Amino acid sequence: MAISSSKKPVMTLYSASLCPYAQRVRIVLEEKAMEHQVIEVNLKSKPEDLAELNPYNQVPTLVDRELVLYESNIINEYLDERFPHPPLMPVDPVSRAKARLLMLRVDRDWFRPLFDQEALSDRARQKLRDELTAISVIFGGQRFLLGEEFSLVDCALAPMLWRLPSLGIELPDSARPLQGYMERVFSRESFQRSLTPAERSLRI
Repeated sequence: MAISSSKKPVMTLYSASLCPYAQRVRIVLEEKAMEHQVIEVNLKSKPEDLAELNPYNQVPTLVDRELVLYESNIINEYLDERFPHPPLMPVDPVSRAKARLLMLRVDRDWFRPLFDQEALSDRARQKLRDELTAISVIFGGQRFLLGEEFSLVDCALAPMLWRLPSLGIELPDSARPLQGYMERVFSRESFQRSLTPAERSLRI
């Protein structure tokens, strides 16, 4: 959610209303309660300045004064380091490395097959359903992906989980711990404030 102000915001996020990668960044901005503005990009008619800022001409793109960043996980780690409260990454190097590996796996195994292709195959749906069901057990003993604290890994995964119904993926009863985790994440104020009207409509 953009914060309007007569004073020019420090940060500008180029976003798109249904882009799950952009929603990741919107979640972190809301979690940090940072003043920012969102420029809504029509992906079929992108503004010229986006291509000048980002060589891939993609969203999300974050402009913070003279710094321009792209790729959602890179942006989010920058935001967490620059604005350390509340912290969204572990303190020790080993745990941070494990968190980065988890985010890499979320991208490679789930996001790319789901969102970086024109058509989603039934095989991809079934594979994701099975893998989410398999990891559901970990939420029987912890609140979030890294333990008891909400983290960037949760921010990375949440937009995909929100879109499961619109992707035609229904979780089985055996995935109830995962469904409880989803309810905890979706009920966070930062997540709710990150949703665009188009994203809200995905679950109506």
